[in-house]
Amino acid sequence: MRVLVKGGTIVTAADTYVADVLVVDEKVQAIGQNLQAEAERVIDAKGKYVLPGAIDVHTHLDMPFGGTVSADDFLTGTRAAAMGGTTAVVDFAIQSKGKSLRDAFDTWQEKARGKACVDYGLHVAITDLPDPVLAEMPELVEAGVSSFKLFLAYKGSLMVDDATFFKALRKARESGALISFHGENGDVIDVLVKQMVAAGQVTPRYHALSRPPEAEAEATARAIALAEMAEAPIYVVHLSAALALDKVAAARDRGLPVYAETCPQYLLKSIEDYDEPEFGGAKYVCSPPLRDKANWPRLWSGLNTGHLQTVATDHCPFNFKGQKDMGRDNFAAIPNGVPGIETRLYLMYTAGVLGGKIGLNKMVDLIATTPAKLFGLYPDKGTVAVGADADLVVFDPAVEHTITASALHQNVDYTPYEGFKAKGAVAAVLSRGKVVAEGGKFVGQVGAGKYIVRKRFSA
Repeated sequence: MRVLVKGGTIVTAADTYVADVLVVDEKVQAIGQNLQAEAERVIDAKGKYVLPGAIDVHTHLDMPFGGTVSADDFLTGTRAAAMGGTTAVVDFAIQSKGKSLRDAFDTWQEKARGKACVDYGLHVAITDLPDPVLAEMPELVEAGVSSFKLFLAYKGSLMVDDATFFKALRKARESGALISFHGENGDVIDVLVKQMVAAGQVTPRYHALSRPPEAEAEATARAIALAEMAEAPIYVVHLSAALALDKVAAARDRGLPVYAETCPQYLLKSIEDYDEPEFGGAKYVCSPPLRDKANWPRLWSGLNTGHLQTVATDHCPFNFKGQKDMGRDNFAAIPNGVPGIETRLYLMYTAGVLGGKIGLNKMVDLIATTPAKLFGLYPDKGTVAVGADADLVVFDPAVEHTITASALHQNVDYTPYEGFKAKGAVAAVLSRGKVVAEGGKFVGQVGAGKYIVRKRFSA
């Protein structure tokens, strides 16, 4: 299949220029002005941006949590991703205690089989690490799992102790993998949650108050210290607060291989949303929680200075009715997570680029190029270049629209960004050379997404 994308403004992390893109089968074959080439399909991109397909390195599809399961599976979640200009996701395969890492990997592969609409990779989340399981890490790296995650929160379920964390760091370093972590002090949070519930403080706002930014900052600093002792690189997921950012910035300024992501919800939503009436604050319950608005400028600044490297979504959707309302009488029973896999590009372009907080090339770097580099996908993905996968987004900056749950393709009954006035819309999306989204409709093939064998981590 030959596709010619004509006359668009190509935007990469480093360059912006007008050119045509010739796609042959799954790859970009040529880039140039006024290309004269035969093609079965010509896409007129004049007046539009041609971006590399975005990469979401933090999603939770079909994930059991808190007595329920996230509302998007690999079909609905990756279809929604495509509709929002994301052409690859890296999801988390979570190890059950007492089970092997391979079991988690195989379980998530089965969840994705025949469903994924765009390409996907897998992190493996470690919750239990006896020696036989530790020995599995290099084997999984060979299978394309170049990153593992550990939780310093969720005591009694996902949380690991410092010894486990340290062992994983050293084995990852030896194996060519990157350790990521959920940075909150689970012991402190456990005390605060029990104390608040006992005192009858059970509304959604107490979710945030039970997980103070100091708990995030402490765990972030501790994880960085353990990584330094292990001489290993480390990646902070969903950083939400200036206090934690200070720890990352100090480490990076000392030259340590510390990397960090934030998410749109921490750039655009705040603790005030937990006070939405009629239990509406439950829609925003995620961990770490939403913070005071004073954190917003610090996080945007961190994206510009390079102290924050990526923007992912932590897409972990639970329906407001039937799932979030499980915690109507106790915030601790509200499933943690918010949806966002489809809206990230719109939010970052409108609030970030048009809002004067980041440049257009920086946006591409944050949502496509650096995620690809950190997680073993580059140069096949994350840029528009000859020889790269033809994962392309034709983005029309002139279109204005309002984000509403009813117009999205996520399998969840709300969006945290209901009513957000967005400028810029996805006109067409190519995944490995095939048009999968166009004119507001999904036109791809369910199950066409391939598992990505990711390269070993390289700083």
